[in-house]
Amino acid sequence: MSAELPPTPVRITSTATSKLPRTGLLLVGVLYILSGLFFRDPWKTDDVVGLATMLSALSQHDIIAWLIPHIGSLAHLEDGPFVVWAGSISIQLFSPMLGWLMSPLDAMIVASRLPNLLWFSILASSVWYGTYLLGRRPEPQPLALPFGGEPSEKSYGRMVADAALLLTVATVGIIWRLHETSSVPAVMAFQALAFYAIARMLDRVVSGALTLGIALGALFLIKGWLIMAPTLFAALCIVGFNKQLRARAGWLLLGIALATILGLIWWLMAKEYTPYWIQQWHQHQRQQLTGVSLKNILGLGRDLPWFLWPTWPFVLLGIWRWRHMIRAPHIWVPLMLLLWSLLLNLIIRNPFEPEYALLAIPSAILAAFALPTLKRGVVNSLDWFAVMCFSLAGLTVWLGWIAQQTGWPPKISHNIARQTTGFDIVLSWPAVSMAVLGSLCWIALVSWRLLARPLALWRGTVLSAGGLIVTWLLLVTLWMPALDYARSYRTVATELASVLQNHMAADDCLRTLGVGTGQRASFYVFENIDFSYNMKCAFVLQQTTQETIQAGNVYTPTDSEVIWQGKRPADRHEVFRLIQLPPS
Repeated sequence: MSAELPPTPVRITSTATSKLPRTGLLLVGVLYILSGLFFRDPWKTDDVVGLATMLSALSQHDIIAWLIPHIGSLAHLEDGPFVVWAGSISIQLFSPMLGWLMSPLDAMIVASRLPNLLWFSILASSVWYGTYLLGRRPEPQPLALPFGGEPSEKSYGRMVADAALLLTVATVGIIWRLHETSSVPAVMAFQALAFYAIARMLDRVVSGALTLGIALGALFLIKGWLIMAPTLFAALCIVGFNKQLRARAGWLLLGIALATILGLIWWLMAKEYTPYWIQQWHQHQRQQLTGVSLKNILGLGRDLPWFLWPTWPFVLLGIWRWRHMIRAPHIWVPLMLLLWSLLLNLIIRNPFEPEYALLAIPSAILAAFALPTLKRGVVNSLDWFAVMCFSLAGLTVWLGWIAQQTGWPPKISHNIARQTTGFDIVLSWPAVSMAVLGSLCWIALVSWRLLARPLALWRGTVLSAGGLIVTWLLLVTLWMPALDYARSYRTVATELASVLQNHMAADDCLRTLGVGTGQRASFYVFENIDFSYNMKCAFVLQQTTQETIQAGNVYTPTDSEVIWQGKRPADRHEVFRLIQLPPS
C-alpha cells in the first residue's frame, strides 16, 4: 500500500475474510425475494396502483396509455412509464401460460411481479460488484501485520462486498417495498446500478460512464427528475473531488448526455400526444419541493432509525473511523449518494418509505466498510443482539398464530380477532411446514454461531439477514391469509360490481367523491370498474368514514338515494357509499 495514504483504521487477519460460500449467498437472495412476492392480492396504495397502471396500458389500445401511466381513465402523475412498460410486457408474455394454473386475474397479478426478480438481481449484483471494486482498491486495505497474515486485496474486497449485500438484505424498512408492484424496487435497482457505474469509472471510465447514463435515464423514466437528481448530483460531486476522475470528466458528460437522450425521446413523444400531462407532471414534481422544514426533520428522526436498522449505527461509526480518509472512494462514493438522498428527504413534501428507500443502499455500503474497523467485542455484541432480536420476533409471530388458531392466550386472540373481523380461520399445512422449516433453519444458524464460533467478519451480517428473512417468511406463510383479508379490496370490489350490474344501464356512468387513488386502483384491478369525470353521471361512489356517518356529517346530494353501502370487513373506519342521483 502506498506510503502517501493516511493510516488505515483496519487491522485484521486473513481469517476474518474467509470466503462465504457462494451457494449460501445465492440462497439468501433467492429466499429473500421469493418470500411474499407471489400468491397474494395487491395491497393499497403503491402496490395496487402499480398493477392498475399496467392493466390500463394493456386494456386501452392507445399509444397514450403506454406513454403516460393511467389508472383506467385517470392520468397518474406520480410515476413515469418505465415500470409500466416492464410490467405490461411481462403480463403479455407470461399471463397466458400462468392462466392454465389459475384465474386470469391471478395470472396477471403473478406476471406483473416477475420484473421484481429482475430489479432485485440488478440491485444485488450492482451492490456486490460495486463494493468489491471499491474494497479491493489500496485505500481501504488493512494495515500490514509485522509477521504477515493480513488478507489479500481480493479477499478483503470480497468480504466487504458480501457484508454490503447482506446488510442491504437485512435492512428492515425495504423488505416489503422490494416485494410490491411499484416504482420503488426499480428505483433502488437503478440507484444501485449507478453506484456500480461510478465505482467502475475509477478503472474503466468509458463503460462506467455509459452504464451511469443508462441508470440515470432509467431513474428519470421511472420517477422523474426529482428522484434522479440525488444520484446525478452525487456523481458530479464524486467526479469533482476525485483527481483521477476530474481529469476525465468529459466521460461523465457523455453519460449524462446518454441519460438525456433516453429521457428526451420519451418526453418529446409524450409531449406530442399529451402536452397537458407533461406540464402537470413537471408541475407536480416542482410542487414537491417545499424546502427544509421542522416537520420533515422530526419525521426523519422518528422514522429512519427503524427504517434503516441495523445499518445506521454502523454508518455513523464508519464515517468517524474513516474520517481521515473521507475523500477515499470507498467512503466518498456511498457518502455522497447518502447525503444527497438525505437532502431530498429534507426538502420534499411528506417524504416516506419510497423516498427513504434511497438511503438504504449507500447506508449498507458504508456500514460494510465500518465492520472491519470495529473491535471484536463490539462485533460479538451485535451478533448476540441480532440473535435475541430475531428469535424474539419469530416467537412473537408463532405466538400470534397459535392465539389465532386456538384462542390462547385469550387477550392476544381477542386483539387479533378484532383486527380481522369476519375472517374464517384457515390452516394450510404446506404453509405451516414452510414456517417450521424456516424456524429450524434459524435454529441451525444460531447453533452454528454458538458452536463453530466463526471468526469471519460477515458472521453478524449473516445473522441479521437470516433473522429478517426467517421473520418475513413466518409472516408470509402463517399470516398471509389474514393479511390478505385485512388489506385486500377484492371482496368489496366484487360487491360493488354486483350492485352496479343490477342498477346501472349501459349508457350510465359512475364518478367518485373522495375516493383515494389506492381505492380507485383496487376497484379497477379487481372488477375493471372505471370512473368518469362527467359531473352529470347518475351514480356517485363516495368514500367516507364510519365516524362521519354516525356524526351525521356525511355529504349526501339533495333528492339522492344511497343504494349500497359497504366496506372491507376488517376495516373499522373506511366506508363506501353508492349514491344514485335524481334525473337531471
